[in-house]
Amino acid sequence: MSKSIDDSVSILPYVGEKRLEALQQLGIFTVLDLLSHYPFRYEDIQEKNLLEIEDQEKVTLKGNVVSEAVVSRFGPKKNRLSFRLVIEHAVISITFFNQPYLKSKIVAGEELAVFGKWDAKRKSLTGIKILGGGSSEQDNEFESIYRANKNIKQKTIFNLVTEAYRNYHELIPEIIPDFLRQKYRLVSHQAAIYAMHFPASEEQTKQARREVVFEEFLLYQLKMQVLRKKQKLIGQGTQIKYDVKALRRFIESLPFELTAAQKRVVNEICKDLRQPNHMHRLLQGDVGSGKTIVAAIALFAAANAGYQSALMVPTEILAEQHMESLDQLFDPLEVRVALLTGSTKTKERRVILEELANGQLDVIIGTHALIQEDVHFARLGLVITDEQHRFGVNQRKILRDKGKEPDVLFMTATPIPRTLAITTYGEMDVSIIDELPAGRIPIETTWTRPKNFEHTLEFIENQLKKGSQAYVICPLIEESESLDVKNATDIYEKLTAYYASRYKVGLLHGKMKPAEKEAVMQDFKDNKLNVLVSTTVIEVGVNVPNATTMVIYDADRFGLSQLHQLRGRVGRGHKESYCILVANPKSETGMERMKIMTETTDGFVLSEKDLELRGAGDLFGSKQSGLPDFKIGDIVGDFGALEAARQEASELVNQPDFLTNPAYEELRKAVGVDNLAGLNFN
Repeated sequence: MSKSIDDSVSILPYVGEKRLEALQQLGIFTVLDLLSHYPFRYEDIQEKNLLEIEDQEKVTLKGNVVSEAVVSRFGPKKNRLSFRLVIEHAVISITFFNQPYLKSKIVAGEELAVFGKWDAKRKSLTGIKILGGGSSEQDNEFESIYRANKNIKQKTIFNLVTEAYRNYHELIPEIIPDFLRQKYRLVSHQAAIYAMHFPASEEQTKQARREVVFEEFLLYQLKMQVLRKKQKLIGQGTQIKYDVKALRRFIESLPFELTAAQKRVVNEICKDLRQPNHMHRLLQGDVGSGKTIVAAIALFAAANAGYQSALMVPTEILAEQHMESLDQLFDPLEVRVALLTGSTKTKERRVILEELANGQLDVIIGTHALIQEDVHFARLGLVITDEQHRFGVNQRKILRDKGKEPDVLFMTATPIPRTLAITTYGEMDVSIIDELPAGRIPIETTWTRPKNFEHTLEFIENQLKKGSQAYVICPLIEESESLDVKNATDIYEKLTAYYASRYKVGLLHGKMKPAEKEAVMQDFKDNKLNVLVSTTVIEVGVNVPNATTMVIYDADRFGLSQLHQLRGRVGRGHKESYCILVANPKSETGMERMKIMTETTDGFVLSEKDLELRGAGDLFGSKQSGLPDFKIGDIVGDFGALEAARQEASELVNQPDFLTNPAYEELRKAVGVDNLAGLNFN
């Protein structure tokens, strides 16, 4: 039987049922998966001169064993293995902890190479591993370290990779076309895979990584470009032919004038709605930039054209807020709106589902309740998902599938630099509201140290005396031995005692049941609570205009984007608002965050800084966001390669012979577009 790079890893020696299961837990199913399971770091195992070694540096030392290895025990399950090496006329103490089985490898009078951490003061080495005797030559100066799990060791993975490469290297596909390899001076993929696993030098690994990163990005960008083509060619979408004059009258009836940025994105969205092609658009807007009114305009346009719309949001509180504001806007216009959440009473739910199914309802607002099996639409034309990163890809798809190719609008208040958004969300069009409505009072931000917390409490009380409310945010719910941070429970008890009977303090955290959280939040909205102590569960969507003070404890432990989201919970009314960051930064990065937060309230400026300080993870949220989980590529650190890949992918799919040229065969196969051969891509 002929070999294939897509053979199951079970074909390799020593891969039985248990080992196969362990590999599959790491996402390794085929030989190609195994060869693409790259090391996440490398250990420099080349020998060094004793005079060159810095304290606590990991090094390899080679010398003659001059003492017997002794194992001593301390504690019920702990032991220490000790012996001495002579290196360059110096006697060095070597200690291994909890590895007594190494004793058989240590023979007095023989040469030995040991890798470990150097203690300059004691002139000793804490051993990590024995690399071999003096007679055994190390093939490379760097050792590959792999992501593993409790069921399979990284050394086992390395051995399997070695076996797989030896038997399958000739079958590794060269996906990147030759002209692009030459243009970007990339090594072959076969050479790159070899150097990633068996590096001879740092420079070789760097060149290999360039090739692997570019290939990852190119394939992703091609998939996005092909998806856009496919959506335009066979996903005809819904053509929402609203009455332009009626829509204009609705916009003119609003109690305020749209900002220039709002007008621009409204034009982009409404132009999409009238097209027969499928709308797939991301709407970005900073906290308070007015995304909701833009969504309302799109919802009105769909209703005017006879289509139903669904607005899905992550929390019941946010759903109720949208219901309240949209009902006020639409009620005089006879646009029927309903709210569907997990708390909707059975009888009311039955009526809503019936009216939705027979077309009596124009707009349905809800949480995950919208994706239940018994929710049916008569004519779903538009789906809007607010805070889209809070929903899984499959959840968003279930809602879309309740209509026949409805137009889709995603909204997020997490500012992402425009170029990064366009490149990362390659299959979407991106609209950005990059200015705040006129008259919005900037939030005054200061930072103080924990020792001044009493002054902060006095400041809060002065605001409470004026009839305002305050948030106090903590990173943890209960005490933790591992982190020296204040917790919500402690702060809640402290504030309750401090304000005594004068003011009422509430507590909100993620371990509470949904009904409990909703009740606490409702009490705060109704001003039954003066101060709300909370973890970051209030980060998104809470609108309490009467709250003017936001205190964030241990603020240096949050990223800039998250701090900005939390700050955006105040300043939503007409009163001057304040954000107080309580922190004791122990690093330059922590200090820098505090400084930046006090200098700007521009979310897009902060997002650029957050990219520099923390990377993309903090911006995009969970892995459910739909972003690719690249094996090697970093969309921030490798942004130049990501952008180059986007440009090349765009040019490739617009080539008249992209679907037929043999030079692109491996690319087409990797992207999975051969089944579109009957379509005209131009």
